[in-house]
Parts: sequence; structure tokens; C-alpha cells
Amino acid sequence: MRTLHKTRDLERLKPFALDVAAMIGRSLALTAGICLFAALVAGSFDGNGSPNGGDWVPRSAVAQSGTAGTSDWNAGTHTLSREYDGHFYASTTVNGASLRMLVDTGASVIALTGSDARAAGIYWDQSEVSPVARGASGTVYGVERQLEVVDVGGFTRRNVRAMIVPQGLDISLLGQSYLGQISSVQIEGNRMVLSGS
Repeated sequence: MRTLHKTRDLERLKPFALDVAAMIGRSLALTAGICLFAALVAGSFDGNGSPNGGDWVPRSAVAQSGTAGTSDWNAGTHTLSREYDGHFYASTTVNGASLRMLVDTGASVIALTGSDARAAGIYWDQSEVSPVARGASGTVYGVERQLEVVDVGGFTRRNVRAMIVPQGLDISLLGQSYLGQISSVQIEGNRMVLSGS
């Protein structure tokens, strides 16, 4: 009879034990989440309270400043800061038009969106559009052109090969047809430094 009595007592305590276990589990999960959040926030800032590297530029600051780089004429360099999304963007002049371009060191040529191309005075006939590449989302259609003048931070190049991608490209790309003509393109932490003449 004593065994039956213990079993009945255990059955009465079972819901309480499950509630305590659930509370402990939630507390541990909450604590782990807070620790993870604190580690991510603390790990993304240096000792001065600014993001690692000190040169990270928030999107809003770039949008307000209207520039994505600084030039040091004595050193012959132009420096771009890594933006919030991890990419580098350059304020570029193409045929006299000011364009914001994503620096893509893996792109073989400059790729202009249709609207950026028109802003730079470049036009094409729809019959000229043909497959020019294969991307992650399928075939990329475009038109090849030579850009008269391309300038980034005082580094001016003429007759630069480009592709106009009338549809499907969200932002123009600054590729190797321009970058390959610059003496040096180096990434140093959160900075991309263009140098040379």
C-alpha cells in the first residue's frame, strides 16, 4: 500500500514538475538569446564605440553626403568606404552624367542599367539587345557599347567597354573594363583604395 501512496503523490506533482521544467527551459532560451545578442552587438564595435574598422559608413550617411569616396591628390588615391550591406559604391561620372555604381571586381566589364545608360546619353534599338551572359536567374540580355569617358575620384579613362542591361539590373556595376586600367585596387578592412594614374 505504501507504494501506491507514493505513486499517487508523484502523479499529483507531475504537472508542477512539468511547469518548472518549462519555466527553466524558457529562462535558458531567453538567457541564451540575450547573450547571443550582446555578443553580436559587442563584436561589431571597436573600443571607441564605432563599428569595427572605424570606416564603416551607414546607408543614411552616404545618401545624405551624396558621395561614396574621398580623394587624396598628394598620395594619388581615391578611397571608398564599405557600406551597410558590405559592398563598395562609387560616385562615377559616365559621359558627364553622375551615377552611383556598385564596385564589382568580379565583373569583366561595366554594366549599366537602362536608366543610367539613358542618363549618360547612350541609346540603343531593341533589335540590338541579345544574350550577353548567364546569371543566377538565367540569361542576361544586353547591348555592348564603348563609354566615351568614365571618371571615379579623378581617375579618368576613355573608350571604356560596357554592357547596357536594359532590364533586370538593379544598380550599375563598375567592373574590370575600368578597374583594370587603374594601377591598384586594394581592399584594406572597410576601405577600398584606388591608386595610380
